[in-house]
Amino acid sequence: MESSLKSENDTVKEENPYAYLDRDFSSENFKIEVKNMPKYYGINEFRKLLNDKLKLNSNKIKTTRKNSSFAFVCFRNNEDRDNAMQVLSKYKWKGKELQVMKAKPAPDPLVKKRKEDSEEQQVKKQKLDGSQEERLKNSTIPFWNVPYEEQLELKQTNIKNLLKRMGNALAHNNPDLQKWIVNQKALYNGLPCNLSNIRYSNENTGYRNKCEFTVGIDEETNLSTVGFRIGSYVNGTTGVGPVDGLIHIPESMKVAVKVFQNFVRSSDLSVFNPEIHTGHFRQLMARSAPNQLMLVVGIHPQDLDEEKLSKFKQDLVEYFSKGDGKDANVTSLYYQKIVKKNHNNDITPSEHLWGDTHIYETILGLKFKISPEAFFQVNSKGAEVLYQTAMELSEPLEDSTVLDVCCGTGTIGLCFSKKCKQVLGIEIIPQAIDDARENAAINEIKNSEFFVGKAEDTLGNVCFKSVGKDIVAVLDPPRAGLHKQGILHIRKIGKIQKVVYVSCNPTAAFENFVDFGRSESKKVHGDPLVPTSAVAVDLFPYTKHCELVICFERWSKIKETFIEENTEKELQDKEQTDKAETVQSNHEENQSKGEQQPAE
Repeated sequence: MESSLKSENDTVKEENPYAYLDRDFSSENFKIEVKNMPKYYGINEFRKLLNDKLKLNSNKIKTTRKNSSFAFVCFRNNEDRDNAMQVLSKYKWKGKELQVMKAKPAPDPLVKKRKEDSEEQQVKKQKLDGSQEERLKNSTIPFWNVPYEEQLELKQTNIKNLLKRMGNALAHNNPDLQKWIVNQKALYNGLPCNLSNIRYSNENTGYRNKCEFTVGIDEETNLSTVGFRIGSYVNGTTGVGPVDGLIHIPESMKVAVKVFQNFVRSSDLSVFNPEIHTGHFRQLMARSAPNQLMLVVGIHPQDLDEEKLSKFKQDLVEYFSKGDGKDANVTSLYYQKIVKKNHNNDITPSEHLWGDTHIYETILGLKFKISPEAFFQVNSKGAEVLYQTAMELSEPLEDSTVLDVCCGTGTIGLCFSKKCKQVLGIEIIPQAIDDARENAAINEIKNSEFFVGKAEDTLGNVCFKSVGKDIVAVLDPPRAGLHKQGILHIRKIGKIQKVVYVSCNPTAAFENFVDFGRSESKKVHGDPLVPTSAVAVDLFPYTKHCELVICFERWSKIKETFIEENTEKELQDKEQTDKAETVQSNHEENQSKGEQQPAE
């Protein structure tokens, strides 16, 4: 069976980097270039202009760099493209008159890269980069050969450098903070706030409770393999390597991967080919909890009819419940249709096939229900350290309201529930809010409410429901950070006295940190929030990533304390100076009297 799989996937390599335009739909066929863009703009801002204000139905927007003077915009058909060219031509945006022209489609990066590199060059490059296993480790866990203590030191140093940059950016964007930041730097070794030692869980191997494995071809064995991509499509690589040697994946998942790989190799269906979009098997998503394992099998159905799809699902259930797949000890099995992996609109919800519908994890004594699509920290033990750190920095009072922004399934907010009067959660995904409410019910937590909506749209109304004396906001946004308008809304709500920001990518969230402390202006309202303490938490051992928890407090409160402390210090310094001057004066007077005594 594997030979037929191989033959189907060993398609003749194409030499035309534009061949993909003829195979299936691509918005690259309907692309324009917009020139003379404003000096400062954001991609989301530009997208809102195109789709919300001008109703142009753009499909995707690309720029070569931030604030580029030109941008590429793709559409779904000629009609939308031509309409956009007519509307945008000489349209004035931020004082700039836009110029528009048709643009050539981008070449397929894989084919382009292959044309640039001869086969001999590719072999040489692979040898220089090391074995396949080493390349896979370098791609997924780049610190695989670095002692853990050294990893922690590297991450702590990176966070220090980022905080130094943040202090400089705050001083640059708000002159009122400059004197305070100079004082902070003197206190905290060049940092704008206190940075504690990095924290971590003692369990730093096999820690991942969720992995998305790719199904592809192992370039060394030419066999269908379930694992991770060795490189990226853009860099000319589609090969998949096995995960046996990866230290961050638990053994239960490795067993499940091998078992599923056997199923793939014995199936009549083929492995998906990302270059020419043929084949079926695409992905295996695994989620684990103590004595529980959820698998979601993702395939591209291609032209399979309902009868064949139904047979495929039955085979999956039979294999994992009674067949050879029983060795994986799967407790929850799902199927998912994945047509275009990179477009959320093309990924359908998972379909439950067999076993439990959910798995359950315990964090800080609370039980949490986890569905296939739910966001949950990938390191459960590390999450406990993270949430304890957030609670420590926020110091909520018994009569405080905790506002959990980007609350997901309610994990952070519910962990706070015993330490405050009320928990209010906001999340854009309705299913996550349903899970959050159910998690509250499972744990018999009565002082929580959860609301669906964008933070920037719902913050005001949700905060109006606060019954606490003050509000402590806890932010755990996606990797790119919170929308700028969300940050600005938080600043305007005076009852929010403290913000604890939990960032999984501090570099990407940097602008959020600076926006908290910017000077007030026509667009920025409300008392600034400034950093007062920070802690790095290593949730991702053997990778370069770590979480950063920063506590921000209202500048008016910090300023008052700062002035009092400096006034007291100035008085003390003046008193010391006066004493020193008195002593010096007395000494000089005595010396002068001694010189005036007549000689005996």
